[in-house]
Amino acid sequence: MGEETSSGLTLEAVKKHDNEKDCYLIIGNATNGGPMVYDVTNYLDDHPGGAEVMLEVAGKYADDMFEDIGHSNEARKQLKQFLVGKLDATEEEIAELGAKSTTIAGAGSGGALLALLIAAIAVAVGVFFYTQS
Repeated sequence: MGEETSSGLTLEAVKKHDNEKDCYLIIGNATNGGPMVYDVTNYLDDHPGGAEVMLEVAGKYADDMFEDIGHSNEARKQLKQFLVGKLDATEEEIAELGAKSTTIAGAGSGGALLALLIAAIAVAVGVFFYTQS
C-alpha cells in the first residue's frame, strides 16, 4: 500500500515521522471523528508537558495518552492547526492500534493512580492540619 492516499496517510507513512525534526501523532477515535494525523514538529518546544511526552508516541497512535492527560478544550482547538489529514487505515488496523495503545497506556495508567493517591494524601494532610488549629 502507498504512503499517501486520496483519503489520508497510511500507518506506514506516519511511522516514518518519529523524531524531533519530523513528528506526527495519530489522535482520534470512533467517538470523535476517527483517527487523524497531526504534524506537531513545530509545537514540540512549546508543549506544556515537554517535547519528550510527544516524542514518546511520535509516529504512533497517541489518542489514549492524549485523552488520559485530560487536555482542555483550548488544547483541542489548538490541535486543529496541526492537522495533516485523516489516517487511512482498515477497521482491523484501527482496532489493533487501540489494543496496542491500551497496553502502552496501561503501563502509564499507574501514573494516574499515583497522582490520585498523592492528591488524596495532600487532602488528608490538609484536613489534619486544619482541624488541629
